[in-house]
Amino acid sequence: MESGRKNKGPGGLIGHVFSWSIDDIMNNNLYKYNVSEIEDTFSSLNYYLNSFIYPLIEETRADLRSSMTNLHSAPLVPILGLEENNGFKDPQNLSYLLEVERFDQVYEPEKGDLIALAEVRPKCIDDLHGPLLSYHFALVTRMSYEEANKITILCSKLIIPDAEGNGHKMFAVYITNLTTNLRIWNALHPGEGTNTAILDSILTFDPTMEENCGVCSDKIESTDVSESRKVIKSLGLDDSQRDAILQCIAMTECNHRNSVKLIWGPPGTGKTKTTASLLFSLFKMKCRTVTCAPTNVANLGVAKRLRSCLNGALELNTYGLGDVVLSGNKKRMNIVDHEDVHDVFLDYRISALLYCFYPGSGWRDSESEIADESGDDLVENGRFEGKSINDFMRKLVTENAKENKKNNKNKEKKKKKKEEEKNKVSSQERSKSKSDGDGDDEGDGEGSKRAHNDEEIVPLTFEEFFAMEFSSICTRIVVCTELLYTHMPTSCLPLDEVMKMMELLSVLQTLKIYSWWPKVVEWNFNGKEQRCEVRKFCLENSRLIFCTVSSSAKLHETTPFELAIIDEAAQVKECESTITLQIPGLRHAILVGDEKQLPAMVISEVCEKAGFGRSLFERLVLLGHSKHLLNVQYRMHPSISLFPNKQFYENQIMNGRNVTLRAHDRRFLKEELFGTYSFISVTNGKEEFDARHSRKNIVEVSVVAHIVSKLHKESMKIKEKVRVGCISPYKGQVFAIQDALGKTYSSDAKDKFSVNVRSVDGFQGGEEDIIIISTVRCNGNGKIGFLENLQRTNVTLTRTRYCLWILGNAATLQNSGSVWGRLVTDAKTRGCYHDAFEDKNLCHDICNVLIDLGQLRSLFAPDSIIFKAAKWKSITTHCNPEILKEATSLLEKLSNGWRQQRENAASICDEEPLPQLLEWDVVKGPVRLFWTIDILRENSTDTQVIKVLDILPVSQVVEVVKKFDVLVGNYTVNQMNRCLYKESEGGLVLPMTWPVNQANSRSNYSSTDLATQLSTMSLVNDPRRRNHLRWRANHQGRGRGRNRF
Repeated sequence: MESGRKNKGPGGLIGHVFSWSIDDIMNNNLYKYNVSEIEDTFSSLNYYLNSFIYPLIEETRADLRSSMTNLHSAPLVPILGLEENNGFKDPQNLSYLLEVERFDQVYEPEKGDLIALAEVRPKCIDDLHGPLLSYHFALVTRMSYEEANKITILCSKLIIPDAEGNGHKMFAVYITNLTTNLRIWNALHPGEGTNTAILDSILTFDPTMEENCGVCSDKIESTDVSESRKVIKSLGLDDSQRDAILQCIAMTECNHRNSVKLIWGPPGTGKTKTTASLLFSLFKMKCRTVTCAPTNVANLGVAKRLRSCLNGALELNTYGLGDVVLSGNKKRMNIVDHEDVHDVFLDYRISALLYCFYPGSGWRDSESEIADESGDDLVENGRFEGKSINDFMRKLVTENAKENKKNNKNKEKKKKKKEEEKNKVSSQERSKSKSDGDGDDEGDGEGSKRAHNDEEIVPLTFEEFFAMEFSSICTRIVVCTELLYTHMPTSCLPLDEVMKMMELLSVLQTLKIYSWWPKVVEWNFNGKEQRCEVRKFCLENSRLIFCTVSSSAKLHETTPFELAIIDEAAQVKECESTITLQIPGLRHAILVGDEKQLPAMVISEVCEKAGFGRSLFERLVLLGHSKHLLNVQYRMHPSISLFPNKQFYENQIMNGRNVTLRAHDRRFLKEELFGTYSFISVTNGKEEFDARHSRKNIVEVSVVAHIVSKLHKESMKIKEKVRVGCISPYKGQVFAIQDALGKTYSSDAKDKFSVNVRSVDGFQGGEEDIIIISTVRCNGNGKIGFLENLQRTNVTLTRTRYCLWILGNAATLQNSGSVWGRLVTDAKTRGCYHDAFEDKNLCHDICNVLIDLGQLRSLFAPDSIIFKAAKWKSITTHCNPEILKEATSLLEKLSNGWRQQRENAASICDEEPLPQLLEWDVVKGPVRLFWTIDILRENSTDTQVIKVLDILPVSQVVEVVKKFDVLVGNYTVNQMNRCLYKESEGGLVLPMTWPVNQANSRSNYSSTDLATQLSTMSLVNDPRRRNHLRWRANHQGRGRGRNRF
């Protein structure tokens, strides 16, 4: 194929996208001067909506840029065929029908996907320019239900079919999904007759004006409000939650103006419970309400809570659920694991109703068959013809076999190739199988047919046949009845009709058939109607509908709504909320959220500065709009909630009684540093970038892995369920922790022990028993990047119930001058500050990591975890940091093969000569570094390594000699010779290696031994040895090739 001319293409947002070149997409300044800061108030609706247009275009470009930089990992699918679609018109509508491959684990395009058509599997942007065909952007506009591997696309450029028929291979490469942005674009360009009443009311806000309607406030409390008071008393709500619900219900009765209410729900204050309780009251009032959230998962949480409120409050247990619809992506919600909402989930409801009204299995046909069972009708309609029941049974079996064969035809075609390979056997085995007659009979051969024909069919009497058929039909009626009163909206199936259906079931049980039937059977679906018709019916007739803010665009063509509730409203861009606020008939809106938690994510820095991520909730708060505070938190132990309550909520939040009880004071590990609330200082970390250019700190990763391992062992002992969450602001650290933990622990919260590792954004709205925070940053200048963000910090600190353990470099955080510095100071003041070296095993793990990373300078630094554990105070007057710096520098030189040349190498003083293997070097002044050559066994090889013995003054050399004599006293001659052997190259001494000699081998040393010795090293506070730094370790240097120091 070859590309035709470039065309103008469609208009709107997709027109902008199709007009961009790759250079345009990669240019971060493309719309820099078009994007203006979004104001707080607006003079007109037009000005308001236009304020978001260029930021939306720029954010779309930034999203594409982000995807294009990761093309190497982009999902794709091979294209098998391409042809012009119906309605194709150049250049306005370049619509094509694509046929793509379908395999497991392969990308399956979805409606709204932006794809790139390319000749090769792209590993970088340049690969999109193929040798014969440059890339084409295309938007997936339709999926075929009949043929799953065919999709309709709108292409950015004309594609001319290959006239020569060379059949060049093409791929559809996923770039991003534009569905939400396209819906926002449409909302920003409303047509005539669009409901903009609420938008008009939020253009500006005057806090001096009365928020509540003056007309309604003078009225006597309505019956609905009075009944709601009674209802919510049984729901276990606190005063602030009850007041919020009653205010919202009172607002719904106002017909004089359009209003917006704000419910402010800080972490753990029961936003979900309050929203679900409000919906329960609205359900009782039959108020048509749409409830939206930014994600499917957030919607699921509210729907599950509402479903629990409805338990025991419905006629026949489930009658009335047809008024509740949960719409969403079942994969993203993992709906299969949430059985409690299956009866309100839209896709399942559609299937249930189609079953009830589908020809052959539904309600009407079951009714007809009941009447036919009078006997004579069986013969008249041809269902019971022939000389005997056996004739009918044989006919029934034959018909069923034909139907099954027809249904399985397509499946067998797909499996044909796979089955041929699976059933492939040698000719000898086939012969043996044939002669022995013991092969698997699949029922396809002549023998099988004869066996079937010769099979004796037991004759049935007419009475037996009638009973069998009648029982089958009755079963279908029972199933259909329950499905109908569960899934039909109450406006289409009144309660008195349901009671008639129940009476019918009772009659059928005694085989008494009445001539009347419920009126509902007069309403029917044609079995050939598509699922979208059933979907439309459910959405138009339900009272409470759950969907995402984006997908609320689908409700613009349904019957009017009275009220909209936007949950997690502070996470929704204001421009996106305009989708929901333009739903037909909408009079009032309720925003539930917390502007002090994370806002919506924005990719473009230009848009970020312009305030594109700001929510309507936050803007109204900035203007002084009142918000109803939920002021009791039920999640965190009081010692955990203390700091965020003071820092972010001005101590307005009270602790619920449940978190003050003894049962909420749980200790999972016995060590003091693992109390309810701890800041654990990790001083030896090093921040670095991973392959994705995101920061990570491997030392903190090892600390997290160590703590999780301890928790797992302890939970196995006490046999208690424990849920652990690991949070880091950087994705690089998240991936590093996930790699370190591997698949050792489950992430399923239903298991006895589960671990979830996520970024801060991924944890918003979640909670765990224990949270471990890895802050990552470790530098001398106090730079902590976006950790300074107060909203991000708030979310990070408020995700746990019982224990919060924060890992970080205290000095870095305190030098930042941010909220994290205040957190460290607060922890010290409250006695919740700890050093990682307080746990010996943790100290050992850190040493291991530093050795593996080769970070010896960090390990031997004055603020090293080792020297802290060594009681610095006992040596500060005699061993200053300069000595340690010189010793570190000396060790690095020795590791690289440098050796000091001296005339009298055997003696350090006049008293006595030193042993042959004992070496020393000057550190500074009278202080010496004593070391020797030892043998390390690793991978069946013995290698020379440096073993550091002591750093101490010359005056104490006698003690070193005594200990050294004991150390080498058991060496064999062969071992001594290997230690003494030297190999030089260019003035440097290189380590030697030998294959392991089992007969002469001695105890091997490993990096684990080294870490153990380093972690147990101490500075002895002894009057006889005040200047003595005792330091035993195997020091492995860095040689070249196969040699190492």
